[in-house]
Amino acid sequence: MSSVTSGPRKLYVKSYGCQMNVYDSQRMADVLAREGYVETAAPDDADLLVLNTCHIREKAAEKVYSELGRLRVLKAAAARDGRRLTVAVAGCVAQAEGEEIIRRAPVVDLVVGPQSYHRLPDLVARAERDGRVVDTEFPADDKFDHLAAPTSAATRARGAAAFVTVQEGCDKFCTFCVVPYTRGAEFSRPVQKIVAEVERLADAGVREIRLIGQNVNAWHGDGPDGRAWTLARLLYRLAEIPGVARLRYTTSHPRDMDADLIAAHGNLPALMPQLHLPVQSGADRVLAAMNRRHDCAGYLDVIARLKAARPDIALSSDFIVGFPGETEAEFRDTLALVDAVGFAGAYSFKYSPRPGTPAADSDAQVPEAEKTERLARLQARIDHHAGAFNAATVGRTAEILLEHPGKHAGQMVGRSPWMQAVQVMAPTSSRGQIVSVRISGTGTNSLYGTLLATPRPDDAAPWQDDSLRSEPVCVAGAGP
Repeated sequence: MSSVTSGPRKLYVKSYGCQMNVYDSQRMADVLAREGYVETAAPDDADLLVLNTCHIREKAAEKVYSELGRLRVLKAAAARDGRRLTVAVAGCVAQAEGEEIIRRAPVVDLVVGPQSYHRLPDLVARAERDGRVVDTEFPADDKFDHLAAPTSAATRARGAAAFVTVQEGCDKFCTFCVVPYTRGAEFSRPVQKIVAEVERLADAGVREIRLIGQNVNAWHGDGPDGRAWTLARLLYRLAEIPGVARLRYTTSHPRDMDADLIAAHGNLPALMPQLHLPVQSGADRVLAAMNRRHDCAGYLDVIARLKAARPDIALSSDFIVGFPGETEAEFRDTLALVDAVGFAGAYSFKYSPRPGTPAADSDAQVPEAEKTERLARLQARIDHHAGAFNAATVGRTAEILLEHPGKHAGQMVGRSPWMQAVQVMAPTSSRGQIVSVRISGTGTNSLYGTLLATPRPDDAAPWQDDSLRSEPVCVAGAGP
């Protein structure tokens, strides 16, 4: 069936979950752009609609099926208008569910795992020509070698900060986690390819680079000297690239925080004073049951060394409450760890079984009501410390990278070195600039500040094209 409208085919990508998915969604859009697709902000205007799914959150697969139920209506409406809407499910749910998605949701034309995004144009063509396609293999070729580089205009439209995947997959096999099964074994991209991507981003005006990976600090990519580099060495190399003002990395594992990486937090000015370091539980027996390969004492030692290297560092973490067999006393150990560290923020979740993981078969599942009650107590404790951290910044001067317009006229939103969102009145021409701001107050999810000097328009030359000042209309994203 052909479209009743002429012109390029339109693409809508909805991304769920982690930063890796946001990055993958952008790369999918880039590779499809080479085939003439243009992105749209309206799903009902799309010719190709991709759900880039995440399997980490509770009932992730069911949420995808619920969304597919709504898309069935959308697809039927497109058919009545003489248009063909192709629906694809990508990401970790696609990898985990495979053929089951087609069986439960016939609206889907294509199921594609995270390792095959570079083949999207061919897979879409096959699905539209021959019928439904499922591709959840782990191909031998490196997808990063085939993914398209975004155009300078696309990079600028996405903002002054950009994700760069340097590592993918996981060899840790935590008993609650599906990542080793959906993303495969750990893979580290070579130094020169990472440097080339960051140079392209910097040339397009990106000021902050956020390195990402399932175990990003386990990265050990081949260097130009023929040896495997550490993440610390990579960070120092990226800081040398003109235009790169800020560096961050996520998500890390406590076992892979080596001495050089910790020292970099004190010695490398471009490395921001913020780190997300998941601990999951404050009880050693629970950590052992999770196969986390660290204990609380080891975790706290890493935290102490990080704070010694960078006293103002903002630390965040992940927690799972109600892991099978967790007792009330063990949960209180988690609360004690939160108090000991004083996290600036954290993500906390009730344990939910993931099919195919060892913990899912445990007979010691914690009752749902207990998990709910513990989660509320944990989140209250985390909010207390996060509020205290934010309150301590009031009255201070901070360097803020202005990223996009705010909700109100004349307002810009940026990020502090500690990853806090900061709202400030500033001209839209200041997008992409790093400006001095005095923090004046705190809100529910952000800080408020006042510019200490009016930004100069020529300080952000790459952003002066008026067509690039609005928010990107392409990939819908969700936080981690």
